[in-house]
Amino acid sequence: MSAHTAVHESTVGHEWRGRAGMIGLIIAESSLFGVFVVAHLFYTGKSVNGPYPNDVLTIPVIGTICLLSSSVSVALGARALGRGNVRRSGAWLLVTALLGAIFLAGTAREWHRLIYRDGLTIATNLFGTTFYPLVGLHGSHVIVGLVMLGLCCVFAATGALRAVHAARVEMVSWYWHFVDGVWVVVFTVVYLIGR
Repeated sequence: MSAHTAVHESTVGHEWRGRAGMIGLIIAESSLFGVFVVAHLFYTGKSVNGPYPNDVLTIPVIGTICLLSSSVSVALGARALGRGNVRRSGAWLLVTALLGAIFLAGTAREWHRLIYRDGLTIATNLFGTTFYPLVGLHGSHVIVGLVMLGLCCVFAATGALRAVHAARVEMVSWYWHFVDGVWVVVFTVVYLIGR
């Protein structure tokens, strides 16, 4: 067996393990989100005191557009790296991180308003008790994704990111697509059905 063949087989093995690991993570995290979504749906409309969702929630249009658009930019970043264009990949991944940060800033503003203006905390009523853990769980996943994207951007800027890392960046993009997909569910459950 030649050295080139051994390196290729090793790379393929790492890629397969990375994909399997990411699929396992997505399945496990989907189960966790499922528990929080079911709890929120179960308690929707059962709060005996306000504030009620209809009184305090506004639909986060800008944040949702930013987060869903970031799925396109992360895919373009992963594809660019796969084609060997590190600079373009870094730029698209930076766009993705900025869109995710805008989304997260919107969530922070919403929480600040809900807590300080509307008096909704996790202990206020059943709505607060299920709203904050569900939206917060999603927010924590956005933060993890932003850390991964930020590292990719730093590596691209310093020259440490290369085309041979395309499979790893693809796994970051899978995670980001998962975060976006979960947001579609959270958005539907909290801001459409829950109101």
